[in-house]
Amino acid sequence: MTDSWSDIVDATWPAARYQRLGPFKLRQGQGGGSRVSAANAQGLVTNDDIDTAEAAMQGMGQKRIFCLWPGDEGLDDQLKNRGYQVLDPVNIYTCPVDHLTDLPLPPVTVFTTWEPLSIMREIWAQGGIGPQRLAVMERVQGLKTGLLIRHQDHPAGTGFVAMHGGVAVVHALEILPTHRRQGLGQWAMRAAAFWARDNGAHTLSVICTKANAGANGLYRTLGMEIAGEYHYRQLVQGESPT
Repeated sequence: MTDSWSDIVDATWPAARYQRLGPFKLRQGQGGGSRVSAANAQGLVTNDDIDTAEAAMQGMGQKRIFCLWPGDEGLDDQLKNRGYQVLDPVNIYTCPVDHLTDLPLPPVTVFTTWEPLSIMREIWAQGGIGPQRLAVMERVQGLKTGLLIRHQDHPAGTGFVAMHGGVAVVHALEILPTHRRQGLGQWAMRAAAFWARDNGAHTLSVICTKANAGANGLYRTLGMEIAGEYHYRQLVQGESPT
């Protein structure tokens, strides 16, 4: 894998617009969440650089939020000293695609399709994944697909998979509450692996908040390993940097 995880995330879950401002890469998310709105450093950062980035993010109508990767410990300390709070630490899980194509999918359990069907949009909406995040999916330029998950002849969940540089990343995996604990998450991941293999990917990945014990347990059970991590720091609107 030659691209960084930051590059892979940007390609498979893209912001509406990117801007280089000093040492920072800024993202305009248009309501699509932290991942497409946070700035990240691509060089040494001064306090004046942070001031400039904050003003630019507020100028976009966005929160002041930064994404911190391994190696960003200095910036992490700077932001902490300015009153920024840690938000949503995540794990990046990966495995070889072939690791999850060893079992055949049960018939009519998971279908791959793009554009999303109306029922997929409804399931995402019930999970808080609304039009702004669907717009993120639409922006993906590379290979992509949606997952429609079924259980007992009923729609039960959905997900999104996008590829970049031989890595297929699962995003927005959502199982309806009434169909959870039925093993559907693992079949969704296996379906994503089959799709990834058929489209030339060598690696399957998924990003999960560290606080989501159920999802972390699922990915570990599937034999996926943590390949990276990151977290955000956010300054609450209305607060002034110290």
